[in-house]
Amino acid sequence: MSDITKINEEGRPVKFKPRARLLLQLGDQLIKNESIALVELVKNSYDADATNVNIYMDNVDSPNNGIIIIEDDGYGMSPEVVENVWLEPGSDFKSQKIKNQEASPKFNRLPIGEKGIGRFGVHKLGNVIEMTTKAENENEVFVKINWTDFEKYKYLEDVPITIKERPNPHLFKDGKTGTNILISNLRKNWTRGMAREVKRSITALASPFEKNDSFKPSFGVLDKPNWFDGLLDWEDVKEYSLFNFKVILEGSKIISFEYYFTPWDTMSKLNPRLVDQTNELIDNSINLRYPPSISDKEGIINLSQFNIGKITFEGYIFDQDPFILKLGVSDKTGFKKYLRQNGGVRVFRDGLRVYDYGEPENDWLDLDHRRFQQPAKRISNNNILSAISLDRKESSGLVEKTNREGFVENDAYQALRASILHTIDLIETLRFPDKKRLKEIYGPTPKSSPVKSTLSEAKKYVEEKVKETPIRKQIIKYFNKIESDFNVLSENLLKAAGAGLSMSVIVHEVEKIIYEVEKVLKAEQASERVLKLVEHLSSLIDGYADIIRKSNQSTESIINIIEQALFNTEYRLESHKIKITKAYKEYKGTQRIKIAKNLLIGSLMNLIDNSIYWLDQKAIKEKEKNNEYLKQIYFDIVEDDKFINLIIADNGTGFLIPTDDITEPFVSAKPGGMGLGLHIANEIMEAQKGRLYFPEKGDFELPNEFKNGASVVFAFKK
Repeated sequence: MSDITKINEEGRPVKFKPRARLLLQLGDQLIKNESIALVELVKNSYDADATNVNIYMDNVDSPNNGIIIIEDDGYGMSPEVVENVWLEPGSDFKSQKIKNQEASPKFNRLPIGEKGIGRFGVHKLGNVIEMTTKAENENEVFVKINWTDFEKYKYLEDVPITIKERPNPHLFKDGKTGTNILISNLRKNWTRGMAREVKRSITALASPFEKNDSFKPSFGVLDKPNWFDGLLDWEDVKEYSLFNFKVILEGSKIISFEYYFTPWDTMSKLNPRLVDQTNELIDNSINLRYPPSISDKEGIINLSQFNIGKITFEGYIFDQDPFILKLGVSDKTGFKKYLRQNGGVRVFRDGLRVYDYGEPENDWLDLDHRRFQQPAKRISNNNILSAISLDRKESSGLVEKTNREGFVENDAYQALRASILHTIDLIETLRFPDKKRLKEIYGPTPKSSPVKSTLSEAKKYVEEKVKETPIRKQIIKYFNKIESDFNVLSENLLKAAGAGLSMSVIVHEVEKIIYEVEKVLKAEQASERVLKLVEHLSSLIDGYADIIRKSNQSTESIINIIEQALFNTEYRLESHKIKITKAYKEYKGTQRIKIAKNLLIGSLMNLIDNSIYWLDQKAIKEKEKNNEYLKQIYFDIVEDDKFINLIIADNGTGFLIPTDDITEPFVSAKPGGMGLGLHIANEIMEAQKGRLYFPEKGDFELPNEFKNGASVVFAFKK
């Protein structure tokens, strides 16, 4: 065998040879903008135990003459650290400190930066960097880097870098320590808008909810101090809030909950309100659960399982309705602009911000999308200023991305996000009745049915003020036509909404039955069983078809309607192990009612669906107390002189929000609930000349086990 063949077969060692321009690419591609580049340098100062970090700019609207200085009073770097850590891209110096839980000596801080690349983002700011640093009992160190040199040399190791040691310090005299970075030959012509954006980012770096005198970043433009004129301050803006909250989450539970409604002094007709964890709604929702929006997750969340630690979530909520703002906000334009730029939910670890949560372009909780779906109930990003506070040591399961755009979206991130959404849903539910009262008293529209109300007022005005003429009759005729058309549109809306609410249940039911068919085919090989399941599926589809047929009134058997609704939800009730008590089987009175059968079946199914959810919540609480508990739903019919009353009750949590509000659209205590089911049911009953109501104790005879649960009455006029 020849020597050449032997070398080819055995191979020969080679090395990666990083190109010199690699560092420029790191800075450009991993650091999004100038604000993030400066924030990364400020984080380095935080890691160095600095109390003060000051950023100064001068002549920055002239790239050739402008300079940027970042100076801190941290513990600085020795010559060895500069050479072997600061000049080593991707150094694991800080990540090892995190791994070993090695905190800083003065303020006991764990490093925020850990990737070893943030300092190269300084290339985003300018082409020349001069760094001066001094550690205790060490020489002052000076390093100058011209980033344009990295384009002149092929490989990284070829770029000449010189470190100068100064036994007699130039900057850090009299025993002082710290780091000073001077950036020149700027890459951009800075504008007022860019500087204001950096000011906003630096100000937002520390959590406004945590007083931290040990770390004070500041930013100024020496030759243009007026660039920051008119910037609203956090302390001023928060005074305009109408709702605020503070919630602490730990393990799998809410361990502390405070919600405040704080009307302004000008709102003398409203009283403040406080809700804490003793409230029945909060007590029944104390377990953290994945919301329906996170479709591939379900069940209770345990933060400890994901190494997240304790979460403190607090914030202020605002109302930007013009009729509200006129009661107390003088600079409405500035106020709205501040919320637009600063609104959202930010994340902080050890009081220092994790970017870019809470930035205008990062709707990481889908708040705006949720509000689009339920505008009356949901909170949008520009209506909330809030912060999530995490402990650096306890939240190791949350790993920051290399590009500084939030956390890696692992299971820990999903658990954090789901826990916050669970909490927001509770806050939105509590806020709704307060917001409703606010709009009733100070808003522009009538309490309910604004279109019908306006039509009624207009007709009344014509009847009182216009003389009896053919024109008067014609005007009233048109008003009646408008009202009639509006009622037809409302009926179509109810029909569409009822069908829409049922569609998800249809899919759910069909999926369960198909799964059962597959199981039977594999395990039993019994064609008779398969046939029965197919027949059941056929009957089920027929039952749902009734719901979406034309909703004309007809005379129907109320018992048949109940049976159809129970049949349509049979598999869900069985899978959740819920006992149905059919007391109506003993009913001997009038059974025929005039009703839109399809709409009523849809309403009953929605009611059953709600009961299933709240019975499951009650079961979780009873299990924690080691109590035996059987989930039950009760159906009965009671006839009186004027009405045939269909009573539906369960032995669950009961109604957790006032029944006066519960038929309003978008009011729901159920996480992710649309809040339309009972509203639609109420509208249907009114349209059919009946009524939907929530009986008081003693109105009807119920078995003892149902007296503390939720009960609803559909009263059909005889």
